[in-house]
Amino acid sequence: MADTAMTFREMTLRAYRREPLPHVLFQPRFEPWFAWHEQFDTLPEPCRGKTIHEVYEDVGCSMRYQHYYTGQPSPVTNTFDPSVKIERHRTDGRELIRYHTPHGELTEELEFTVDRTWRTVVFPGKSAEDLPALTWLLERQQIAFDPEAYRAGDDFVGDLGVGQFWLTKSPYMALAQQWMRFEAFLFALADVPDQIEELLEVIDRSYDTVYQQICDAKITPIINFGENIAEAYMSPTYFREYLLPWYAKRVGQLRDAGIYSHIHIDGYFKSLLPWLNDLPHDGLEALTPLPQGDVTLEQIAEHTGDKILLDLIPAVLFLDHHPREELQACVERIVDLFGPRLILGISDELPQGGNDESFDRLKWVADYARSCSSVAAQK
Repeated sequence: MADTAMTFREMTLRAYRREPLPHVLFQPRFEPWFAWHEQFDTLPEPCRGKTIHEVYEDVGCSMRYQHYYTGQPSPVTNTFDPSVKIERHRTDGRELIRYHTPHGELTEELEFTVDRTWRTVVFPGKSAEDLPALTWLLERQQIAFDPEAYRAGDDFVGDLGVGQFWLTKSPYMALAQQWMRFEAFLFALADVPDQIEELLEVIDRSYDTVYQQICDAKITPIINFGENIAEAYMSPTYFREYLLPWYAKRVGQLRDAGIYSHIHIDGYFKSLLPWLNDLPHDGLEALTPLPQGDVTLEQIAEHTGDKILLDLIPAVLFLDHHPREELQACVERIVDLFGPRLILGISDELPQGGNDESFDRLKWVADYARSCSSVAAQK
């Protein structure tokens, strides 16, 4: 950051206020890559013995998230009231979670993967028959905002950016990705829509407290909706019916409190292009163009109005089976198309298995972003 007196924190805030920047702001999100290589002792030599914060400083780029693979606590806590009995049993790389309800037992299973992380392989809701139990359980979830955890994480990020975090998923995406087996959710939505819609309302009400606490605290300038939107999870009809109205409600609540927001959209999304500009968020994060996604950069530009675009560089271009020239051409095109409303980054993040070449490409993009003058970044 020696080439500018403006910190990455101030640049991030100015980007959301639509104020001029001294150069293109690069927020690449490589914390998972760093953590993966650290645990397997395969970090490139320039990264060894350093913290993730120090590597961000060395690369000369901005940090976005305060709690993602940083060791910092999440500012959002999710618990259940004392009436909910939960049992956990862990053996030989498998964890079984049992939720006891008056309507029957719900079971969830997690598996310890070769990457040494826990992944859900069996979801609590397995059919429409589980909806009464799920409804009872989620009526009793307690989601809250911890201001001290937020301040600690924001201090950790420091001048590298504005400490950000993501909120609990929208009710639709919470069911589709976290609480029900996806196929079971879709069948239930088609077969018993009234029951699903009742459950969506239950989940939404459980979010009232955390949203009010965040708005009242007045300490969080920018918040992410970590939805992982992809057309595989919904039809355009469901997107318009179940997601757009909910986003309007909750984003409006944050905006009234002076809080900016952006939403994470990855995977294929071509069928949703016509509605991207209808999203109420200030920014769109992780939209992934060809050769990794299913749309071109030009199509993204055509359908996103004046929204802030976060990321946009396909992650695969940091792998050595794509020539460096392809990465360079893509980055230059992104800056050319989106410069005034761009927070450059990787869609979705630096691939964890990427080798030293991936790190070298990361440094090249950081150097290039700092070389783009304020004229190039704000034309």
